[in-house]
Order: sequence, then structure tokens, then C-alpha cells
Amino acid sequence: MRALLLGLWIGLAGAAQAGLQVAAKATPGSMPLDGAVIVAAPDADPLEAFVAQDLADDLKRLGLRASVGNKGAVQVWIGTAGRHPAIDAAGLDLSRLKGCWECFQIALLRDPAPGVRQALVVAGADRRGTAYGAYTLSQALGVSPWHWWADVAPLQRGPLHVGLDAPLHDGPAVKYRGLFINDEDWGLQPWAAHTFEPEARNIGPRTYEQVFRLLLRLKGNTLWPAMHQVSGAFNANPRHAGLAQRYGIVMGSSHAEPLLRNNVAEWKAPHEQYNYATHAEPVRDYWAERLKANGRYDNLYTLGMRGIHDSGMQGGGTVAEKQALLNRLLADQRELLAKHVGDPATLPQIFVPYKEVLPLLPGLALPDDVTLVWPDDNFGYIRQFPDAAQSRRSGGSGVYYHLSYLGAPLSYLWLSTTPPALVAEEMGRAFDAGVQRLWVANAGDIKPHEVNLSHWFDLAWNPAAVRAQGQGGYLRELARRLFGVAEIAEIWDGYYRVNFERRPEHLQFHLPGERVRRSGMAPAAVHERLTRFAMLLHSLDTLRPRIAAAQRDGFFQLVEYPLRASALANERFFALERYAATMERDPAGARALAAQAVRADRRLKALTARYNSGRWAGILAEEPADGLWTSYRQQAPLLPAAGLGGSAPDALRDLANAAADLAPLPLIEPIAPLLRVGAADGWRRVPGIGRGDGVLAARRAGATLTLESPGTDAACLRVHVLPTYTLAAGEAWQAEVLVDGRAYPLRWPRGTQDAAWAQGVLANRITASLTLTGSAGPLRLQFKAGQADLMFDGADLLPGACRP
Repeated sequence: MRALLLGLWIGLAGAAQAGLQVAAKATPGSMPLDGAVIVAAPDADPLEAFVAQDLADDLKRLGLRASVGNKGAVQVWIGTAGRHPAIDAAGLDLSRLKGCWECFQIALLRDPAPGVRQALVVAGADRRGTAYGAYTLSQALGVSPWHWWADVAPLQRGPLHVGLDAPLHDGPAVKYRGLFINDEDWGLQPWAAHTFEPEARNIGPRTYEQVFRLLLRLKGNTLWPAMHQVSGAFNANPRHAGLAQRYGIVMGSSHAEPLLRNNVAEWKAPHEQYNYATHAEPVRDYWAERLKANGRYDNLYTLGMRGIHDSGMQGGGTVAEKQALLNRLLADQRELLAKHVGDPATLPQIFVPYKEVLPLLPGLALPDDVTLVWPDDNFGYIRQFPDAAQSRRSGGSGVYYHLSYLGAPLSYLWLSTTPPALVAEEMGRAFDAGVQRLWVANAGDIKPHEVNLSHWFDLAWNPAAVRAQGQGGYLRELARRLFGVAEIAEIWDGYYRVNFERRPEHLQFHLPGERVRRSGMAPAAVHERLTRFAMLLHSLDTLRPRIAAAQRDGFFQLVEYPLRASALANERFFALERYAATMERDPAGARALAAQAVRADRRLKALTARYNSGRWAGILAEEPADGLWTSYRQQAPLLPAAGLGGSAPDALRDLANAAADLAPLPLIEPIAPLLRVGAADGWRRVPGIGRGDGVLAARRAGATLTLESPGTDAACLRVHVLPTYTLAAGEAWQAEVLVDGRAYPLRWPRGTQDAAWAQGVLANRITASLTLTGSAGPLRLQFKAGQADLMFDGADLLPGACRP
């Protein structure tokens, strides 16, 4: 890991890591921070002046005396190289900062100026680089980026000293690193309108100011603002864009909002007139109005066109006609930029071929300097990667990625359950393919995505380091950084693993509009799943007493609530499923299950009410929050009538007590037997995703696995893989199974928005089947991957022939 990240404060007195070394006591060459004076340039940029004051406030949060000024024996110099007189006169070698996008350098000087005994220098290549250097120092001292947004208090207050073995230099691997606030109807908007910023009655300047500050602390630089009708348009309040400029945040807009226009709030003509084929002139005027108003700010301009509110583009009939229309409007958008902003060849622009636009891409005359932003499938699996020609484009490539989603087949808007391991794998594949210009994550309401967003922005800053850590290593570091208790990582890791097999928002095994059907999970599988939750809850209860009083609010928000809420949602769902299945044959037992489901529901409601109390009132809504968008949201649980009677067992607590020694409970019914993986050639294990210990990812085409089973007579072999996409656009995953010298082909087609895709993203696996016939003796077969990056998630045998 880079020295800067390794030097983070972990709450241990005297701790010293490579790079920034922070300790409670002085060490040779270290500088005390109590009483430090923060020195900005006399004519500092507004962002630099704010960061200087913010660093002083961070020191005060740590119980230290600090001020902004220019007199003092111990000083911290903060500024951009070439614009801070003291830094420029210090004789430091700042050559590595020249022309380095958002880079910074931190150095420690002795007697650098008259009356100054020591100075800690934070020099940026530009104003954002200066900010990132200052916040890197803050994090090393123990102030979390989430101190405001999640009440994460510093680990320790009191005297602190900082040391350096050598000057530190750092900068981002990805140029634009951004957040998309989306589907804010049930969280951020009501919280801002009613709790935090009632004077605005909406997401207003005070809320956006806190978003900008959070982005800086996470080393992000780009925002796509909230865009639903309930929020209105970001630019309806001119203060918003001015605040973004002050904080150095590059403003963009989503794939459905070209040239910074919020169509659901700002297009006042009839929707059918938002059609470039029939009403080009009023649409052009509408775009030009925004460019004239906002062209003086730092923006990332989205090109292209889709319909109002994330719908398909109007106009054009055939594919060729749609491509011709897009080509015409792209040329016209570039002319508008040239007329109202500047030379398009020098302005950052993006084109997002989202959903129905992706198949149109081959026929588009997209200027080479425009960044192609590849979308995922809304569930964390990137649909397409740049080919060799696309990777050579001067505009480069980006990714638009979902950590939260409102849409088919089922939304996930409540909890944050996408494993960091999956994000690292998919974004790592993208980075290796040259996707390094823009990464934007759709994270809904920001909360409760704190852990995922920390990982997202750390990954974008330094992909090599975060990928090398793996999910477990990253979460251990984050747990130490935030709470000083590394074991929290095991809870997070287990939470992501069990919810990867079925998100809490996807505990419905029929899609909207279909007949209700049960999960089909064997009782043993259900029991095993609930036992895993129980064991995690036992670990949580064991760790909670070790959390300092000042950090308990943050611990509740980032650790306790997500786990308890998802566990209770599972207990409620499976109790209801068993109740429905047993009511006719065992009324007494069914009533007990009904009471269990009702009790779990009440506990979940009470837990959520606790989260929504005080300063966070209204920020979190259990899915489904209401009856809107029902075509792709699960149904609210249909709880039994109150008068059914029966006892209400605390099933999860009973399981936790039984599993206190962390030994799994006996399974009550066998699950489909798994084939044992023997020798593996050309594979690497990826913990944190898939079933069991993680998936095996093929390093190359032809990578082989030996699979063994005690035996088979006639059986259906099922081979499971993750529903990722191949590097070659439109290609199906392929493999061979070799049995007794005979090769059987397997294929996993990767469509989008079809039935197989829908079930694949809900279960986070897709399956190919093959009927095997032979003796009842031991079975040994060889599995050979057809392409690199195939993610093998296990194989099992079912009796009899495979069903069509």
C-alpha cells in the first residue's frame, strides 16, 4: 500500500507506520501539533482558505489548540506550489508537482523561516491537490471523512506529534472520481427538507455544501446532483453552482441530462416535444440557456440525448435513423459548447451509452476527445469494456456504476450490500482495460453507503493498492481507521457475503406482475443462512462493549444497523414463507411462525426508527418505502392478522446463543452436494463474493479445475459462475467439461434485461447444466475455462437428468 495510506492513525499511542507517523509522544524529528498555526497564502484561493480553516478545526476536534494565522513557532503551511510565498521560498524540490493533476507533497522542515522552529508543508499541484493533502493529514491524525455524515468521532484526543522519514508525494490514478445522488425521494430529500434544511424545503445549499465537503475528504472531485422531480433542479438555485466552484467540485449531470439540464424539472413544454427530430430549435435553445449561465464554472458536459426522466430517446424509428439523429445532435451540441463556453477540444465531455443507447454506439461519429463512459447493468456488472481502438481515444474511457438502483427486475434502495470485492474486481478489469478518465458511482442517498463509498474513492485514487488488499484487508484497515477495532472487519465481511447471495431488497422470488412463488430454498439452506446471521450478531454483541462512548453513534450507523436490519428482514421473510407453507397441515406451528414474523417486523421498524431519530430524522426508509414504482419494487410483507396468537420466539437470538462457539448448527436437511475442487491451474481465488470461500477467477483461457464427487448414476451437473460480462462485447461465457476423455461444452449467454439476466443479478450467479451418465463410482472431471476472467462459483449434482 502507498506510504500515505499506510501511515493512517489507528488509535494506538506511539503508533508509527511508513510515511506519516503519528504518535502521542515526541519522537526524534517529529513536530508537535498542539498550538500549531495554519498558514495559508495571503491571497489564497477560496478553497485553500477554507481547507486551512478546516484543518485547524480538525485539530480542535482532536483536543488540540490550533489557529489560522502567520505567527507561531510551529506552523503548517498549506497552499498550491507557485502561489504560496513561504512554500515557494522554502527550497523544497517540488518538481514532481509540475503538471501533475491533483497531486500533493507533504514535507517536514526545521527552522525554515525566522521565528519558525518547525513547519509541516502541504503543497498541492493545484487547489484540489492542496485540499487532498490537507485531508490526508487529517485522516492520518484520526479525523474520519465521515465525522459529519456518520458521527464517526476521532479515536483519541490529546497531544499528537507527526513525523516523516522523507517527503511524501501522491496523486490520483483516475482523473474524475465522482458521486451521483439518485433516487433521493425516500431519504436525502425528506431529511434535507424537514430535518436539516427546512428553510429550503428541499435539498438546498446547506446540504450540497456538506456533500461537497464530504467529496473533498474522500478525495472525490465530481458530482452528478439529485435529479428526481421531488428535488427540483440543482441549478434552479444559482448558489449551488457557485458553491461547487468554491469547493473545487466539477459539476456534471447524468446520462439522461445533457449539457447540465434537469429535464424532469426544467423542460416546461409538453414531454413529446423533447424530441430532436421534431423540435430541434427549442431543444437547442433550452441547452444553450444552461451553457450561457454555467459555462464559467468547472463542468463535465454530458452529450447525447435520452428521454424525460431516464427514458429512451424520442425520435428516429430504425436503428440507422436513431444513429443519424444522435450524430446530428452531437454535432449541434459541440457547436453550442463552442459558441457559449469554449473550444470543445479542450472541454471535458462525456457520452454514456446507457441501456438502449449502447447498441447504437457502433454507428455514432463520436468525436475522439469525448470520454466514453461505460455503464454497468445496474447491479454492479459492467456491460462492456473498451476494445483496442476505443482504448486509444484521446478522451479516454469512464464507468458509470451502481451501488443503489431503482429499476427492474427489483430495486435495491435500502441497504448497501454490494461487496467491495465485486467492485474491486469489476473496476479493476475496467482500469486494466484503460478506463481511467472518469468513475462515477450511483449511491442513492449517500447514507447508508459510507463503507462502500470509502472503498469506491480509495479504489479510484489508488487501484493497485486497494486491489492488492482484497476485501478482508481493506475492511480491516477501514475498521482500524474508523473505530480502532480491526475485528469489525469480520462482521462487515460476513454481512457482504451473506447478502450477496440475496439482498434484503430481493427477498421475493417472483417478479412484479408474476404469480407469487416461494424461494425454493431447502429448509437446511434457510437454516444455514439464518445461522450465519446469528453468528454475525453474536460477534456484534461481543464487540460492542469495546466501542468508545463517543463512537457508538457511528458504530450503530455503519456496523450495527445494516447487519441487524438485514438479519431481521431475513427472519421475517422466511418465517412468513414457512407460515404459508404449514398453515393447513400444522396450524399451531404456523401461528408460532406468524408471531415470529410479526415480532421481527416490529423489531425492524423500531430499529429503523432509532436510526431516523435526532439529526438523521427521515434519512432512511426500509424497502419498499411506499407503493410507488411498483413495477420494479418488491411487495411490502403481508403480515398475518394480529389475532392469530402463538408464541413469538426470538429465533435469531436463540440461534446466536446456540452458535456462541461459532460452530455451525447441524443442518436439518441435506443441500445439493457440491463437487470438491481439486487441482487448479491458472486460477486465483477472490474472497468476499460467491458462495463459500469465494469465487475462482480464470487468469487465462484454458485455465483448468479438477472437480470430484463420491459418485453418480445419472445426475444433472450444474456449474455456477458470477453474472459478469466478457471483455469481448456480446460474447457468451464458455467452458468445457471433460469426463472420461469426452468434452462437453457449456455456455452462459449474457443478455441484458432478459429473464436469465434478471434471475442472475438477483441471485448473483448464473448456471449452465449438463446431464452426466455413468457408474455409481467416484466421479472425476475436468473443467476448462473458455476465456479469462470467468468467475467459477461452484458446481453441484442433482439426481436425475437435467430439466430443459
